[in-house]
Parts: sequence; C-alpha cells; structure tokens
Amino acid sequence: MRPYMTRGLAMMLALAGVAGLVGQAGATPPVGFTGTTLAQGRAGEINAFNHSIVEGQPRKLWLSLQKTKGQSDLYVQNNVWQPGGTTGWHTHPGHSLIVVTAGKVTVYDGHDPNCTPRVYTAGKTFVDEGGDHVHAIRNEDTVEARTVAVQLIPAGAPRRIDAPANPACGF
Repeated sequence: MRPYMTRGLAMMLALAGVAGLVGQAGATPPVGFTGTTLAQGRAGEINAFNHSIVEGQPRKLWLSLQKTKGQSDLYVQNNVWQPGGTTGWHTHPGHSLIVVTAGKVTVYDGHDPNCTPRVYTAGKTFVDEGGDHVHAIRNEDTVEARTVAVQLIPAGAPRRIDAPANPACGF
C-alpha cells in the first residue's frame, strides 16, 4: 500500500473510533431489564397495504401501510423488567409494535422537554417508531413487568442503539 494511502486509512479509522466513542458518551445501560429473542427471520422487500371501511360505521376506518426496499430482519422479543428496572436510553433503526403482557411500563421520550411519562398496563399496546426516536422504558411499579415486541429493522442492522439520556428527566 502506498504511504499516503496508509496514512489516510489510519486517519479514517482513528476518526471512526473517536466518532464511535462520542456516539456512546452519556449512554445509559439497561438495569434490571432482560430482552430475549423468541424468533428471528429475514424478509425480502415488503409492499403491504390494507384499507377497510365498515359500512354504516365510518368511524371504523382502518389503514395500514408497510413498504421496505431491500431485506429486513424481523424479531419477536420477550422483555422483562424487574421492579425499578429500565431499558436505558436507546433507539432502534426500525419500528416496534409492543404489547404489555404483565405489570405496567412507563415510556419516556428523549426529545420531550417535560419528560412526560406514558404508562401502559397489561393488555395495552404502543408503537415505538424507531429511527431518531430516543426513548427509555421503565418499570416504576413494585411487581415484574413484561412485554412482547415485534420489531422490523433493516437486514443486518443492530437492533438497539444506545443514546444519551434526556436532560429533562432526572434519572
């Protein structure tokens, strides 16, 4: 390899290492939280569309879209929080559909200047839109909490990306 190419490659690797460290600065790890993959599979491009209007009941309009380019990884996750447990602040490269199966979880958004809690109890569902949506999910109760999540992300992407805490939240 030519010397100027070696120096350039070394500089790029050094910068990438620094960028990786900066990206992790302030990250908050999970505590009292365990996620277990129940199933994982790879899908080709997805082009699904659903639309239904129940006659005589216009308030029951339903629309669902899902379109991907390239391959995707689909995960089914079982998540367990001990009392006081947290996922830590993080995001995902794709969205997740989540159902609370036991206890209750409290969700906080990374960009909320008021650190507003959203509480979901057993039988309730919520969507984590992924992308730049940083969040933390906590069990602020005295009993174990559980969820099952279905997550769709670009093939080969990391499922979780650690992120700095929301400064508006005191935890």
